[in-house]
Amino acid sequence: MEKQHASKKVPEYFFVRKTFEELSAAELYEIVQLRIAVFVVEQNCPFQDCDDLDLRASHLMLYDVEDNLCAYARYYFLSEPNTVHIGRVVVKKTLRMNGLGRLLMDRVLTEIRKNTTADSIEISAQLYLKRFYEDFGFEIEGRTYSEDRIIHVKMIKSL
Repeated sequence: MEKQHASKKVPEYFFVRKTFEELSAAELYEIVQLRIAVFVVEQNCPFQDCDDLDLRASHLMLYDVEDNLCAYARYYFLSEPNTVHIGRVVVKKTLRMNGLGRLLMDRVLTEIRKNTTADSIEISAQLYLKRFYEDFGFEIEGRTYSEDRIIHVKMIKSL
């Protein structure tokens, strides 16, 4: 008797990019809920998540076909000319290690190239994710530092 393998259903995902003004109250709630679940609760790091940078950022959301928010990142111009900062990169805890972080970063880099005049991209990376960002061409700039009691490193990517 020949073994039959169940076909593994691969979930489908889609991206939505919006400015702060375009976000609905429900979308903003989902974003803040995900960011707090990971950055405040999971990482046991009380900090002011909602900041004025959200107001001028582009918000990139990754949803599954059932409209569940799975991952998120924001990007915005810094005061340095032609430098974009990527921040609040987050994947829902139950969905990690499935390639969604890479999918998200690929898309955010594409969005920045397509929708900005940036010459470089900066990220304040948690140190344990250094290799992840290096895979996308980011290079360390400077020394490690503590941000909200978590060790970070500034990383830059030229476009």
